[in-house]
Amino acid sequence: MKSRTASGAMGGILGFVSMSAVAGVLVTASVVPVVALSSSGADSVVSIFDNLPENMQFGQLAQASTLYAKQGEDYIPFATFFDQDRIEVGAEQIPQAAKDAAIAVEDPRFFEHGGVDMISMSRALVTNALGVGKVSGASTITMQVVKNILVQRAEGETDEEVRAAAYKDATRNDADRKLKEMKLAIGLEKNYSKDEILQQYLNIALFGRRVYGIEAAAQYYYGIPAAQLSLEQSATLISIVNNPENLRIDREENLPQSTERRNNVLAAMLTNEKITQEEYDAAVATPIVPNLHPRTSGCMAAGGLAFFCDYVTRVIKNDPKFGNSQDERIFNFSRGGLDVYTTIDLELQGAAEQSVQSRIPATMPGIDLGATAVTTDNQTGNILAMTQNRPFNDIEELPDHTAINYNTDRLYGGSSGFQSGSTYKAFTLAEWIKQGYSLNEVVNVSPREVNMARYKNRCMPGGVAGGGKFKFDNATNTRGNRTVLNATEQSINGGYMSMAERLDICDITELAQSMGVHRAAPFPNRGESLDLENNLSSIFSGTDEVAPMTMALAYGGFAAEGKVCQPNSIERIVDSSGKEKDFTRGTCSQAIDPPVAAGVAYALESGVHNGLSRAARSSLGTPHLAKTGTTDDYVDNWLVGSSTKVSTAVWVGNVSGKVDTRNFRGVENAKNLIWPDIMNVADRKYGGEAFPQPTSSSRTRTAVTIPDTVGKTYEEAAALLTPLGFTVADGGETDSNQPQGRVAGTTPAAGTSAPENSTVTILRSNAMLTEIPTLYNRWDRSSQELRNAGFTTPPNARCDVEGGTLPQNENERTLVSSEPAQGQLARKDSQITFIVSCQ
Repeated sequence: MKSRTASGAMGGILGFVSMSAVAGVLVTASVVPVVALSSSGADSVVSIFDNLPENMQFGQLAQASTLYAKQGEDYIPFATFFDQDRIEVGAEQIPQAAKDAAIAVEDPRFFEHGGVDMISMSRALVTNALGVGKVSGASTITMQVVKNILVQRAEGETDEEVRAAAYKDATRNDADRKLKEMKLAIGLEKNYSKDEILQQYLNIALFGRRVYGIEAAAQYYYGIPAAQLSLEQSATLISIVNNPENLRIDREENLPQSTERRNNVLAAMLTNEKITQEEYDAAVATPIVPNLHPRTSGCMAAGGLAFFCDYVTRVIKNDPKFGNSQDERIFNFSRGGLDVYTTIDLELQGAAEQSVQSRIPATMPGIDLGATAVTTDNQTGNILAMTQNRPFNDIEELPDHTAINYNTDRLYGGSSGFQSGSTYKAFTLAEWIKQGYSLNEVVNVSPREVNMARYKNRCMPGGVAGGGKFKFDNATNTRGNRTVLNATEQSINGGYMSMAERLDICDITELAQSMGVHRAAPFPNRGESLDLENNLSSIFSGTDEVAPMTMALAYGGFAAEGKVCQPNSIERIVDSSGKEKDFTRGTCSQAIDPPVAAGVAYALESGVHNGLSRAARSSLGTPHLAKTGTTDDYVDNWLVGSSTKVSTAVWVGNVSGKVDTRNFRGVENAKNLIWPDIMNVADRKYGGEAFPQPTSSSRTRTAVTIPDTVGKTYEEAAALLTPLGFTVADGGETDSNQPQGRVAGTTPAAGTSAPENSTVTILRSNAMLTEIPTLYNRWDRSSQELRNAGFTTPPNARCDVEGGTLPQNENERTLVSSEPAQGQLARKDSQITFIVSCQ
C-alpha cells in the first residue's frame, strides 16, 4: 500500500478533528461517540449527521418458499424456491456458542455501546488517518445489521434499475454511507433490544454460496439444525461471515484459511472468557469436517411431482395477487417465505407414477411417445395426481426428458394438446338430451355420405355446416338402426351423425365450452367467441387439441350433476409471519342442468358395463362412468371417466407426428390398464355413490311411427307429420328419382319410430336419380337407351373376364351386363360401365 505524505497525514488528522464534533453530538445525545473519516468540515459533518434519518425497522428478510403435498393428515415438503437460502429462527433456536462467537470476534463491547463503539471507531480513525496498518471500518454488529438491511431492501426491489441503484448506494465505500449507518444503528438500538439485534444479525448474515442465516448454514454445512451446533461448529460458521466466498467450508481449498479464522474466533472467545482453556484446546484441535446437505431451488428436485411443481409455479406466475407482472410475482414468490399447501394426494400420485412409468417407457424407437394421467376432485377442481412418462428437466435437453407438461395448457407449461377423439361424443350426447331427445330413440348408424347442408350450424355462414358431401366411416362395420344408448356404448359414429341432424352443431360446441372444454393452445389471432372447432367431424371425433386435465374436469361435471370446476392446485398459503395469504382460486359453476348430466352419466356408465369402456370397471364395485377415444390411425388413445367423487383422464399417443400406435406393442391398450390402476386407489380412499337416475324422458319417450311421404309435396308431407306431434324441418335437396321438389324421404325414415315432439327432417328431390334402363346385346342400342333415360355421360367398357381383349370396334362388342345393374338407381351425371364379352 502506498505510504502517506506528511500533508496527507495532516489532512487525515484534521478529518479526525472534524469528526470529533460529531462525536460531541453523540455524547450530548447520551450515546457513545462516533468517529469516521470525512472530507467535510466539522460544521458540515454535524449538519449532515443531524439531517440523516434515524428510524429503522428490521423488515421482512428474504426467505425460501416451500411447496407441500398431502400424505394422510400430514403435509410433506417436496420443492423449495429461493433467491436466498434462509430459514429464519428465534433466539432460542440459536446456540449460545454462536452468539458468544459473533460478539467476541465482531463486537466485544456489543452490550456496552449504543450502536456505535467509540473506542473501536476512534482507533480506526487514527489508524486510517495516519495510514498505519490495515484500513479498519470498526462496524459494530448493529451497524452490520443496518448495512445488511439496506442491502436486503435493495435486493428486494422488483425493478432491475432501481435494485441496482439501491444496492450501489447501500454498499458504497465512503464516509457519507458510514455516517448513515451510524445514525441508523443508533435508531435501531432505540427500537430493539440487544438480544433482538443479535438474533437479526445471525438470521441476516451471508454464510457463503446463497446460504443466509445461521439455521440454513447449519443445515447446509453440517446437516443439523442450528440448535445442535457444537462449539467448534458454531465458531466455524461465525468465521465464514468475515469473508463468505473465501472462508466457506464446502471448498476443500478454503479449509486451511477457514481453520485459521475459526481458531481466531475461538481465541477471541477465550480472551472474552466465553469458553475455558480446556474447551479452547479441544476445539482448535478438532479438524473442520463438513457434512454438506445442499438444498436445491426449483422443481428439478421434486422427482415425480416435478411437472405438478412446475404447474403450481406457473399458477402463481399468472396470478395478479402475487404482483403486477409475471417477473414480479416469481420474484416475490422466491423471496417471500411462503408455505404453499398444494392439493396433490401423495397416495394417488404414487399410484399414477408407478402405473404410467411401468407401462409406457420414456422413449421408444419409431415414435415420439407420450403418456399422461391426471386426477381431479369433482366438487372442488383440486388436482389430486398429475404425472407423465418422461422425467422433468428444464435445464438441458435430453431425449428421454422434457420440460413440457402434457397434462395441461400451453399457458401453464403444457403442450398444444391432443385431439380428444370419441371422448367428445359425451358433449353431443348432452346436447341431444338437453333438446329433449331420449337414449332409446332409434337412429341410423350406418357409415355413409351425407349432404352437409342438412346439418344446422347457426355459427357458420348460411346457418348450415357447409356445402357439398361429407363421407364418414365407423370403427367397425356396423350398419342399420340402433338406439342412441347402444350407439354411445359402442361409440358408433353413424349414430352420432344421425343425432346431429336434429341438433345445431353450434349448440354442441357451446355446451362443450360451458363445461370448460377449450383448446390447450388457443387459435392465434382468432377474434371469435368459439375457441373450438365447429364442424361435422367434431361431433363424434373431437378434432380439437385439448389437455387431459381439461377432459378430466369436464367429465367430472357429468358425475357431479352438471357442476364443473376450474382447476385448483393450491389449498392454502401461509406467509412467513404465519398469516394466511390470499390467492386466486378456481371456481365451480352449474354448466348443464342436473337431468342432462344424469342422462349422460347413465349412458356412459352403461358403456362401462356393456360397451367399449369395460376397462373402467371398479374392482371395488364403485359406480364409474367412462368413455374411450381414439383418433385416426390410433394416433391418440384416451380413457376418461369418473366416480361421483373424482375423475381421471389418461392419454397415450404421439407427442408429435402421426404414427399408428397399434404398431407398437402395448401402447394402444395402455390406457385401459393405467386408468383402473389409479381409480381403484381413488375408490378405496374417496369412495363413490350411485349416479343420480335420469328422468324417464331422458331414457324413453312415447314413440310414433313416421308415415311414408315420398312423392308428396313438402306441404303435403308437413300436413301429415304435424298432427302426429312432430316438428318439421326442411333438409334441403337430396339425390332422388322423385320429380323435382317432391319429397325424397325423411330423417328418421318412414316406418321407423321417433318420440313425440321430436323433429322430422323432410328431404326434397333434386330429380338427379333415374333407373338404369333395360339394355341389349348391342353396344349402340344400349348406349341409346341410356341417353333416352337421361344419362349424360357416355358409358365405359370392361371385359367380363380378367385378362380379356376388348374389341376395338364398338359394333363388335356384345354386352353381358352393366354396373350399376339395370333397374338400379344412379345419378344422371354418373359413369355407367358396360360389361362386354371378351376372349
